[in-house]
Amino acid sequence: MLRKVCLLLVFLYGLIFFSTALAAPPKVYVVPLRGEVEPGWLVFLERSLEEAAENGAACIILELDTPGGYIDTAKKARQLLDDFPSPVYAYVKPHALSAGAYLALAADGFFMAPGSTIGAAEPRLTGGKEAVDEKQLSSWEAEMRAVAENQGKDPLLAAAMVRKEIAVEGVVSSGELLTLTALEAERLKFSDGTVPTMEELLQVLDLQGAEVVRISPTTWEILSGWLIKPTVATILLSLALLFLVLEVLTAGFGIAGLLSILCFGLYFGGHYFTGVSGWLPVFLFLFGIVLLLVEAFILGFGVFGVGGLVSVAASIVLSAASTDIGLKMLLVSFLISGMAGFLLFKYLYRRGTLRRFILFDAATREQGFSSSVDLHYLTGKKGTSITPLRPAGIVEIESSRYDVVSEGSYVPQGVAVEVVKVEGRRVVVRPLREI
Repeated sequence: MLRKVCLLLVFLYGLIFFSTALAAPPKVYVVPLRGEVEPGWLVFLERSLEEAAENGAACIILELDTPGGYIDTAKKARQLLDDFPSPVYAYVKPHALSAGAYLALAADGFFMAPGSTIGAAEPRLTGGKEAVDEKQLSSWEAEMRAVAENQGKDPLLAAAMVRKEIAVEGVVSSGELLTLTALEAERLKFSDGTVPTMEELLQVLDLQGAEVVRISPTTWEILSGWLIKPTVATILLSLALLFLVLEVLTAGFGIAGLLSILCFGLYFGGHYFTGVSGWLPVFLFLFGIVLLLVEAFILGFGVFGVGGLVSVAASIVLSAASTDIGLKMLLVSFLISGMAGFLLFKYLYRRGTLRRFILFDAATREQGFSSSVDLHYLTGKKGTSITPLRPAGIVEIESSRYDVVSEGSYVPQGVAVEVVKVEGRRVVVRPLREI
């Protein structure tokens, strides 16, 4: 009996040993951030976290090399990281500045490669060097303090990265933004350590031997992030408006119209699929185009034309990351497309290319052209009424019959008349003798 129990225990221990040995190694997903923190990368991050969760990842490592980016995007990224079921660590290699520093602190911990830097998180207006107002600055400082406290780091150091006014003794003086090197961050216990390679980081996390899965953004995720950059979006709008003007100048619907649709599609599509805008701007744009088409079939420029332009302009502004950015892009694109359209018109006119599409010659009276038969030569000529004139009727002049009117009085048939004036096709006659 004892022998059987011993054999059973040996069998169970062997089964546990072999099952452990044959078990799949844990998976560690590495999600890179190279470049700006922008909505296109947020789409990539969301997809990466979903894939990692479905495959039971042991942890996520954000590999950061970023100069910063959109604050709103960084806040949304933090929410995604907070909702992830497994630990998330950041690995700064080599820079995590501005919104990148926020993401490093938003993780469960962060490590730095030798020579890396973190900090300089003062928010600035998009596309400029001007700092934001106090309200936004205070809100962002509180965000940086909150994530630092949540990670067990000194919130004063995080605040000094946002405000120049904050001084930290022995670290940074007033009037300077705080940026820390890897060694400084480790010495101040602001980072969780300095590790040269990803393999050593896995050892520190006690995940040596784990299967490392590196995720890369898709072509569309890269393209969409590129399309919503203010510079690129402004160029797209300028080209779309320029091609639209060229299409209006030429007969029919051709390549210019297709290129205009393509540019508008890339502008609205990039902003929509990255989550910057929703369906409302797209609807406003299509509604504005419909109003402009209605205006094209109505004489004059009225409410439909104005409404169409306002709707299109509103759709462009609402699609942008902010109203300020949208207005700037709209004004600049109008200016660029207007100047380019004028120069293109002058160039094509000089080359004579536009003559294939637009009729510039005028058929004037001085050149011998007339839109109707010229009857002015009848003035002063005499004839006979063929029918009574009441006051309209027919007279015969030099063997030809003409529709005429009298000056107002009734003229019987067979009375001699004289043409006194001609107004277009209206020939006025009077009797040669009193009736």
